[in-house]
Amino acid sequence: MLYVVAWPLLSEADDTALRRLRAQYHPREAELIGPHFTLVFGVAVDREAALRDTLAAIDRRPFWFLIDRIARVDLHLYAEPSDGAAELTVLYDALNSVKWHEPFQPHITLGLFSHASEAEQVARIVGRQHLPIHGRVEELALLKRDGDRLDTLATVRLGT
Repeated sequence: MLYVVAWPLLSEADDTALRRLRAQYHPREAELIGPHFTLVFGVAVDREAALRDTLAAIDRRPFWFLIDRIARVDLHLYAEPSDGAAELTVLYDALNSVKWHEPFQPHITLGLFSHASEAEQVARIVGRQHLPIHGRVEELALLKRDGDRLDTLATVRLGT
């Protein structure tokens, strides 16, 4: 499966906090990949050439984002940006010829829980202790996942 992610540049303290949260509440994924915004979600490998072409054609500047809310959706916990969400959505739209059945909501996944009440409790704590988080997106990456292996196939710096 192929993915495209936007790598957030964060302060050391914010990066450490997000990595710790993911390690605690989403350990399997945290071992594989650090904090990121997913722009293309698990498409077939035969789309690699098209994704490379689309990435190469992206003419966007780097941008700032502000994460100011923690959202619980079912059993997942997400860090959602307000500032920067529109820019992430423009990138998502450019990279996805086929849209998902759900509208795109930019986020960094923080956890997956067994019970919604546990996710809700952690959301409140994380919101009080770690927000707001400021960052910048300057780079996108095309990734290939094969089981527990994740390979970077291409990277694109915005604004170059």
